[in-house]
Amino acid sequence: MIQFKNIIKSFGPKTVLNDVSFDVPTGSVFFIIGASGVGKSVLIKHLVGLLYPDSGEIWLDDEEISKFDEQQMGPIRKKCAMVFQHSTLFDSMTCAENVALPLRKHKNLSLKDALGEARKRLQMVHMQEFGDRYPPELGDGMRKRVAIARALTLDPTYVLFDEPTTSLDPVSARRVDVLIRELSDKLGVTSIVVSHDLVSIFSIADRIAMLYRGKLRMLGSREEFRATPDGVVQQFINGHATGPMEL
Repeated sequence: MIQFKNIIKSFGPKTVLNDVSFDVPTGSVFFIIGASGVGKSVLIKHLVGLLYPDSGEIWLDDEEISKFDEQQMGPIRKKCAMVFQHSTLFDSMTCAENVALPLRKHKNLSLKDALGEARKRLQMVHMQEFGDRYPPELGDGMRKRVAIARALTLDPTYVLFDEPTTSLDPVSARRVDVLIRELSDKLGVTSIVVSHDLVSIFSIADRIAMLYRGKLRMLGSREEFRATPDGVVQQFINGHATGPMEL
């Protein structure tokens, strides 16, 4: 389980996260939503030590990790894979070679063995037939799936997705949604998804946390979000241009 406890984070005079607390259940697909600049990506970067809170605690599998140094964060980063908004694949390497790279670096596998393992990971994301292709030959959605395959190479317990469907066409976006759901249902992976994509949110989320003006505005299921009388939440999840939200 992941627990955020009273997280405060500021950049200069601007407080981005102000006393944010919630738990992420193991094996769930957990969405963090809210307007641009509200601190969603900032929050998940704390889990892998890219940022550290000014105060508060972050617990992962019964360890308080928010004060870990670089050496201590090494095992945590193997548990928590991150898939960034852009696929960040190497254009000069095939898809299989891209996926094999962490295996060679962290598991010291030979190139042959790493490529064999990489093809298994590509099969998990339904990209096995494209292992010998280069990223520029593929569409955005296919590259995203290769990036997810690479994130799975070290068998993480948690996968953090930062805007995984941004810039994708609707069909590719829904394929990524299905894949995220499959990781939870078939592999038991806990997925934390930062997203504005309302279709994704209300298709695959088990739990949703909405941030607003630096604070946790609401935590609940899809059904609870649809039923809430909170005008700010309703404006956001229905995409209305007017309402009580302050940007």
